[in-house]
Amino acid sequence: ISSFQVYIIQVSVGNHQWTVKHRYSDFHDLHEKLVSEKKIDKNLLPPKKIIGKNSKSLVEKRQKELEVYLQTLLIKFPVTTPKVLSHFLHFHLYVS
Repeated sequence: ISSFQVYIIQVSVGNHQWTVKHRYSDFHDLHEKLVSEKKIDKNLLPPKKIIGKNSKSLVEKRQKELEVYLQTLLIKFPVTTPKVLSHFLHFHLYVS
């Protein structure tokens, strides 16, 4: 049986706040695109961990790390958010 963890991340931009749900692999795909297109630091994304990946403490720790990752990206692109990041964060649904 293959199982995977979905991370529920709180996003806030200005007065808007919402949640997005993504697997780690989604974050990895986003990161790969941003590294190649926007030259962001490839070490910014928390590393993939194999052992004990679904333990409650590891899931909570990684969720916080992924929140920090997204906050860092939003700070890095304060004016024009790359399209791939906007789509990942569902901006089209929440920010007008």
